[in-house]
Amino acid sequence: MKKYCIQKYCSDNYHLWNEFVAHAKNATFLFHRDFMEYHSDRFQDFSLLIFDEKNALKAILPANRVQDVLYSHQGLTYGGLILNQNSKMQDVVEMMYFLLKFLNENAILSFNLKQLPTIYHESPSDEMEYLSFILNAKLCRRDSLSVINLETDFEFTSSRAEGIKRGTDLELEWKEEQDFTSFWNEILIPNLDQKFKTKPVHSLEEITFLKSKFPNNIRQFNVYKQGKIIAGTTVFESDFVAHSQYISADDSKNSTGSLDFLHNRLITYTFRNKKYFDFGISNENQGQNINQGLLFWKEGFGARTIVQNFYEIETKNYPLLENVLI
Repeated sequence: MKKYCIQKYCSDNYHLWNEFVAHAKNATFLFHRDFMEYHSDRFQDFSLLIFDEKNALKAILPANRVQDVLYSHQGLTYGGLILNQNSKMQDVVEMMYFLLKFLNENAILSFNLKQLPTIYHESPSDEMEYLSFILNAKLCRRDSLSVINLETDFEFTSSRAEGIKRGTDLELEWKEEQDFTSFWNEILIPNLDQKFKTKPVHSLEEITFLKSKFPNNIRQFNVYKQGKIIAGTTVFESDFVAHSQYISADDSKNSTGSLDFLHNRLITYTFRNKKYFDFGISNENQGQNINQGLLFWKEGFGARTIVQNFYEIETKNYPLLENVLI
């Protein structure tokens, strides 16, 4: 078995880490250190780099530690083992052996793995799905994402078409904005507080900061009626996927069709050349339930389901990888 060296990330690795992310087969801008560290005060970072015997970087793991548990970074929507284009199955088996052994020797008893959905892969990268089976991992959560394959002949339902027509007839205006203030303060924050007694994951200051770091990846689209904002969507754009991170509208959304009107333009025009449009999850209660109304709305655009898996792996199980390759 080829040997690998595991190192904890430090600021000296900043450029090496980001360069690896830029050329990985299963990474997005969320793994860039500038994105990961906007909330560094909330997490004990325990990100790892995996080097081969020639000291070449072969994989990275965005992660944070809570006592004796390592998490695929809890400040990110997705994570997992990030690999380069040349990684083969044997490489990943051997890397995971040494990674779990390293964690076990450092008093980390459990690794909670949050997988990157397959639509974000540049090349096939389901090695950890297989190895989770070998390692007797516990499937502790599974979310369902509503995704449109933009390379197929998807269709809008009559309900969505009617909403689009209402917005058109009312002469709603949509535009891309560089400032998030009106959407955050007038639409998103009041809605989340009223419906769920929560706040956005990102504060206005945080999303503004992230926009300054990733101006081409984080985009804000608003809808106006007679000059007044009535709806909006914050989109995280990666190489293959446009993902609606936040979707919100005022109480007029059913009568104006504001969100239908907006997403019609985003899907059929702004992001038409992407491979996928990802509406995200409709799950609640840690994946145990689905918000039926939200799912109905998303599927009305032609979105269908893919899943994101969450595993709990006991680090002591690393010897199970010794005899996988025969």
